[in-house]
Amino acid sequence: MPIQPIRLFGDPVLRQKAQPVTDFDKELRRLVEALTDTMLEAPGAGLAAPQIGVGLRVFTWYVDGEVGHLINPDLTLSAETQDGDEGCLSIPGLKYDCRRALAVVARGFNMYGEPVLIEGSELLARAIQHETDHLDGVLFIDRLDQAARKAAMKEIRDSDWFGVERPTVKLSPHATRGFAI
Repeated sequence: MPIQPIRLFGDPVLRQKAQPVTDFDKELRRLVEALTDTMLEAPGAGLAAPQIGVGLRVFTWYVDGEVGHLINPDLTLSAETQDGDEGCLSIPGLKYDCRRALAVVARGFNMYGEPVLIEGSELLARAIQHETDHLDGVLFIDRLDQAARKAAMKEIRDSDWFGVERPTVKLSPHATRGFAI
């Protein structure tokens, strides 16, 4: 699969919950390759399958020189949090301070269906949380406080890439807003 176009804010696929992967086959490996190549070309710290229009629970990341992927992730988040700039390839040019868990333990599978465990903190933890949010139809701007979210929406509306339709921004569906389990 060649490099894919990245779906932008307003595309309905970004708001849909992705389906679990059940077939760990050649097609899935091509998807992981396309995600990786597209992410590196963009360039970005991560890319989830819905961002290229595929509604499956798969994402890749590139943090501190390490490229990886995770399928059907299940996260355990630290109670300790971090604040830091966050952006998204689906919302080009936009960066806002976003609170995330400082550390994460992610369980899932690799492209061959083998179980994997990834432990990360700081930027890796942020990337894993951000991409897992994409799999649930959540964008990082949904995690911003009201004032920052309002400023982000104004910046999006004023951007040259923003479409005619005005999509709605929803709050995180998770009771903990992603901070602790």
